[in-house]
Amino acid sequence: MCYLGSMDALGLRELRQHASDLVRRAEAGEHLVITVSGRPAAVLGPPERDHWRHYEEIADVLAQRTDDAWEADRDLIDQDLVDPWEPKE
Repeated sequence: MCYLGSMDALGLRELRQHASDLVRRAEAGEHLVITVSGRPAAVLGPPERDHWRHYEEIADVLAQRTDDAWEADRDLIDQDLVDPWEPKE
């Protein structure tokens, strides 16, 4: 049985019996559909890779004005920097 295009489907019993091999397949980039009573229940696959964004993609977010409430909260914090490892006088 095949669900979601070209993904291989397998039942819970097969998942339990061959978990290590199936995780290795997923790690290699394969996506596997886990079924419960013949219905798709989950997809086992590789984690999404982190990807860098170019400055142009996020420049508008970085240029936005900060929230006034955040600035008010920040002003409540003691601004004196202290080295926590330095002995107190």
